[in-house]
Amino acid sequence: MCAVYTKCFDYGRKETEYLIQADPILGETMKRLGRVERVIIPDLFSALVHAIIGQLISIKAVKTIWSRMQDKYGEITPARLAAGTADDIQSCGMTMKKAVCIHNIARQIAAGEFKLDGIAELPDDEVIAKLTGLAGVGRWTAEMMLMNCLERPDVVSWGDIAIRRGMMKLYGLPALTKREFDQYRLKYSPYGSVASIYLWEISFA
Repeated sequence: MCAVYTKCFDYGRKETEYLIQADPILGETMKRLGRVERVIIPDLFSALVHAIIGQLISIKAVKTIWSRMQDKYGEITPARLAAGTADDIQSCGMTMKKAVCIHNIARQIAAGEFKLDGIAELPDDEVIAKLTGLAGVGRWTAEMMLMNCLERPDVVSWGDIAIRRGMMKLYGLPALTKREFDQYRLKYSPYGSVASIYLWEISFA
C-alpha cells in the first residue's frame, strides 16, 4: 500500500521577518520556538477527506483514523472510496455521518458530478464557495483546504478552536471576540497562514 504524499508548508525569511515586525509579541514567540513545520497534503481529494475526518475531533484521533484509512485503501482516491460502502469507510473509526459524507463526495467526484480540477486556480473566496457546496463541508473545512492543501498564504480561521486558543494564550486574553480576532488577523496579513502555524503550536504547547 502507498501512503498519501505529504510535504511541509513552504515559507521562509520573508514571511517570518514580516510577522516579527508586524507583531512583536508574536515575533518574540516565533524567535523562541524557531521554525515550526506544518505538514500538508497536496492532493485535493486526499486533503478533503483528511479535513472532513478532522472536523471536531482531536489530533490524536485524526492520526489514528487517517492511518487506518491508508492501511485500508492505500492511495486515497474517489474511485477507491466510491467502490465500497460508507460502512467500509466508517470501519476506520470515524462516525457514520462523516463516513456517509466522504462516500457521497467520492461518488460525486468519481461520477464526474463534482470536479476538483481547476480549484487550485481559483481565488480563496471562490474555493470556499465551491467546496461548501458539498454536503458536509463547511467554512472551516474549506479554510483548512486552503491552507493544508493549496498552501494559500493568508488563512487565519475563526472557526478553528486551536487558533483562537493560541491567540488567547499568546496575548493573555481570558476571552476573544470576533472583532479582536479580526484585528489580529489583519495585522498578520498577508502572511496569516504562517501566523496560524505558530498559533497552533502555541495552542498545544
